[in-house]
Amino acid sequence: MQHYSMTAAELDALVALFYPDPSLLGEFQWIHQDALPPLSRKLLAHDQHMTVTVESFHRDEVDVEALAINNADSSQYRRKIVLRRRRDRQPVLFGIVRMDLTVMEPSVADEIRQLGKPLGSILIAHNVLRSVELVALWEVVAGNDLAEILNVAAGTVLFGRTARIYCNGEPAIELLEIVTSDDSPKTN
Repeated sequence: MQHYSMTAAELDALVALFYPDPSLLGEFQWIHQDALPPLSRKLLAHDQHMTVTVESFHRDEVDVEALAINNADSSQYRRKIVLRRRRDRQPVLFGIVRMDLTVMEPSVADEIRQLGKPLGSILIAHNVLRSVELVALWEVVAGNDLAEILNVAAGTVLFGRTARIYCNGEPAIELLEIVTSDDSPKTN
């Protein structure tokens, strides 16, 4: 598994797509995978789609809920989402996604815009040639907005990752994904 570092400026740019005040989302600190709690490591330290990983981990399908969308009609599509377990609607993943839809077939781009399924499920269903690259792992102290979205207390320490997805050999998707797990410390 190759890991490339994402600079603080790159992370800040991804967060700034939806948070002019990044503290509302949280405080980020790079963390080595060996320092992650075991369940968080299982959820985050891999080069796989998070949809498949969280569905396997929670033994349930997840539904995507768009919290905000920028440039919905553009080829440069951005969205802030939460994945919820189907059985109890509990949030299991917060994400910020920036996509270049020009490298995908129009039918794939259209389905992504419809928000009927999580991104990973769509790419898999359409058999889009893809590879996921884990970029960095993060310890995240939840700010007020993230805490509300993930149904945790502000100040809760969570863990996340940044990743890139290459579609048909082209860099197409940048992701920030923050998960809930039973082994996250309660507050900082």
